[in-house]
Amino acid sequence: MSVIRQAVSADAEGIARIYNHYIRETIVTFEEEPVATSEMAKRLADTAADLLPWLVAEQGGAIVGYARASKWKPRSAYRFAVETTIYLAPDCLGTGAGTRLYQFLLGELKNLKLHTAIGGIALPNAGSVALHEKLGFRKVAHFAEVGFKFGKWIDVAYWQIPL
Repeated sequence: MSVIRQAVSADAEGIARIYNHYIRETIVTFEEEPVATSEMAKRLADTAADLLPWLVAEQGGAIVGYARASKWKPRSAYRFAVETTIYLAPDCLGTGAGTRLYQFLLGELKNLKLHTAIGGIALPNAGSVALHEKLGFRKVAHFAEVGFKFGKWIDVAYWQIPL
């Protein structure tokens, strides 16, 4: 069983390792160039400055997943809405670690008195869709062919859950 805790700057390398796999191998992120550890550390600091959670799942001293929240939009009226993100090391998919990590994140967001969480999913991604729906998210939007990666057009849909 993994330990879930708040991410710290020293976790940037492990987080980047996981994320860079998805950049290089999948369509689930629209970034196309690997992210340096220093850039990931900056992203961690930016999330902390926004007073939002960035959690890691750690097993045997190694980062095996992370989940975080970011501002949905910059205008003040959106201040109670966040976008959520979750990534797991490939060998942890299907183990229940994602469910546990995401549930922990949603609990943190509720404690912060936020109102809604929104998860964007590049399609197809049956695993992510199943995870969001298992946790009570419902599909609220679908945008056709808004991303282009690996020589093909990619749809993005959004799922939302009230907190």
